[in-house]
Amino acid sequence: MLFNTFRALHTTSTPLLLANVWDVPSAKISQKNGFKAIGTSSAALANTLGYKDGENVPFSDVLFMIEKIASAVSVPLTVDIEAGYSEDPEVTFEHIKSLVKLGVVGINIEDSKVIGDTRSLANAEEFACFLSAIKARLSKENIDVFINVRTDTFLLEVKDPVTETKNRITHYQAAGADGIFIPCITNTNHIEAAVNHTHLPVNVMCMPGLTNFNELTELGVKRISMGDFVHTKQLEHFESILLDIKKHGSFSVIF
Repeated sequence: MLFNTFRALHTTSTPLLLANVWDVPSAKISQKNGFKAIGTSSAALANTLGYKDGENVPFSDVLFMIEKIASAVSVPLTVDIEAGYSEDPEVTFEHIKSLVKLGVVGINIEDSKVIGDTRSLANAEEFACFLSAIKARLSKENIDVFINVRTDTFLLEVKDPVTETKNRITHYQAAGADGIFIPCITNTNHIEAAVNHTHLPVNVMCMPGLTNFNELTELGVKRISMGDFVHTKQLEHFESILLDIKKHGSFSVIF
């Protein structure tokens, strides 16, 4: 069962290196090259469809893309649903249920929301209650899905981010989170403090200044993801190729 496989990948001696994808070709290439699990990047997927990140993609479009990706690969697939696409846990539960029906085994859900052009943190206690309600509905319907809860304390550069992160980890762990995702954390002492504060697998993300995978393993990190950085780099490479074609007046640069 893919769900059990995915959960087990968070308990191995080396961290799960998750390939973040945005369409069928990127998913198939990731699987072809030996990645044991893949996850969508909401920012990359939004950009692919012509939207800004921040729940601007209609959820029906998200489902369309996930159905295509899920049908193209056989490795575990986890999906970034941002802040849940609703403030009503029943609506978010239905979104998750729809994804599981497509073969999805995990989701990322974050404790901040973009309103207009501004991202703000949710109240930790209120977000924990939101998570608890979702977990209760999943349990009632016997739906297995790995809930990786993202806290944006470092992303939003809150005051004393380590203390606030630990506070949120405590709340989200009690609410039933299966994993904790802390984007933008790079300081090794901060990572170690977060890992030591929870029995849940901790997920870090590609960032300038993030240490190498060997040291992350020693620190106890269990999952490493890419965000939308690979997608952005791919677009830069595409632009570079186009400029070279114009510069040389031929297609020789691509052969």
